[in-house]
Amino acid sequence: MMTTTRTRRAAVTLAAAAVLPLALSACSSGTEKDNGKSESSAPAASSPKASEGMSSMDEPFGPACSSVPKNGAGSFDGMAKDPVATAASNNPALSTLVSAVKKAGLVDTLNNAQNITVFAPTNDAFNKIPKATLDKVLNDKAQLTKILTYHVVGQKLAPKDLENGSFDTLEKSKLMTSGSGESYKVNGSANVVCGNVKTANANVYIIDSVLMPKS
Repeated sequence: MMTTTRTRRAAVTLAAAAVLPLALSACSSGTEKDNGKSESSAPAASSPKASEGMSSMDEPFGPACSSVPKNGAGSFDGMAKDPVATAASNNPALSTLVSAVKKAGLVDTLNNAQNITVFAPTNDAFNKIPKATLDKVLNDKAQLTKILTYHVVGQKLAPKDLENGSFDTLEKSKLMTSGSGESYKVNGSANVVCGNVKTANANVYIIDSVLMPKS
C-alpha cells in the first residue's frame, strides 16, 4: 500500500510540474498581448504630431516654394526679417518685379507700409507679357505704378482669407481671390505658386501671372 501511495504522489507531482510551465506560458502570452495593445494604442493617442500638422498650415506652401533658397537672406527665415521690398530683392525669382518696383519709386512705400499683402509675380509671369508691351510699361512710371499698386492689399491676408475674397488694393480697385487648401487663384487666372511667405511687414503670395487693373 505504501508503495502504491508513493507512486500516486509521484504521479501528481509530475503532473503539477508539467502544468506549471503551461500556466506560466499562458500568463506570459497574456502579458505580451496586453503590452502589444498598449504599444499599438500609443501612436494613435499621440497628439503632439497631430498638433504639429495643424501648425504646419501656417507655413509657406505651393510648388514654387521648393526653389526658394534654404539659407541666407533669400530663404523664408531670411525674408521674414526684412521689409517686403528688401525681402523680394533677395529672391532670384522676383528680380523683374524688384526692378519694376525700383523704376516706379515704390521701394520705400512698400518697405514702410504696415500689415500689407503683396501678390508678387515671378520673372516667368512678366515673361508672359510681350516684350514690346512690357518695355513700354516699364518706361511709363504712372502706368507701372498703377499696375504694381494693384498687386498690394492694405491688410495681411491669411490663406483662409483667400477662399472667396474681394479686396481693395492700393491702386483703389478690387481684386478677387478663390480656392482652398493649398490651391488659390487671383482674379480667376493667376495661380498662387508659393503662398503665405512672411516678411517683416507683409504676407506675400507669389503668383504666375501679372495682374492688370481693369481701368
